[in-house]
Amino acid sequence: CTPARIERMLNELELTGRARTHVVQRDDLRAALHPLALAAFLDMKADALRSGIDLSITSSFRDFAAQQRIWDMKFRGERPLFDAEGNECDRTALSEEAVIDAILCWSAVPGASRHHWGSELDLVDRAAMPEGYRVQLLPSECAPGAIFHPLHCWLDANLSRYGFFRPYRFFRGGVRPEPWHVSFAPVAVPALRALTQEVLENAVEASDMLGRTLVLARIAVIHERYVSNVDTPEMRSVRDD
Repeated sequence: CTPARIERMLNELELTGRARTHVVQRDDLRAALHPLALAAFLDMKADALRSGIDLSITSSFRDFAAQQRIWDMKFRGERPLFDAEGNECDRTALSEEAVIDAILCWSAVPGASRHHWGSELDLVDRAAMPEGYRVQLLPSECAPGAIFHPLHCWLDANLSRYGFFRPYRFFRGGVRPEPWHVSFAPVAVPALRALTQEVLENAVEASDMLGRTLVLARIAVIHERYVSNVDTPEMRSVRDD
């Protein structure tokens, strides 16, 4: 498939997670992925295993309803909020506007999550985890000497060979760096172009998500800062040279 063909395949409902007709479920991986991303991941997983890394997916395709559950639970204070450094916030001390800002550091507005596309994976090394270890997906797990640091060294050296890149590799003023989040470029790049502000606004407007009115009032800024404002495969190659 060419990027143009992929872009035609991802319609408005698929782009915003309100359909799953573009992904396939793999129960053995506990994941659903776009078929092209799945094939590339399986190749990468097999090669990583030869290096002693058990590349495992903690999150892949996530539909609108699942993203809204995450959003609503954080908005209500049923899930912790973290600041830009990964420290837990006191929900009771925050206004609703500040709660939205805190959520957006680490979680997307429903309809805006890249995980809707089937191209995104959150990765860990199952072989590095002691029995009972609870994955947190925080920067502290990826730092030198931390449990997943060897994994990320391997990913640094190998991701691009399989068509993957990190959209949140560097802080660009929106989402904080997420080294565990990798994106399959042949699907994700055209999908990002197709997810316009209007498409996102339509999805949010049709929902009953908490804070909807506040989100709609800021939709242009949210789209610019937290949707469009990501690292691309080309940026990675320039910065790493």
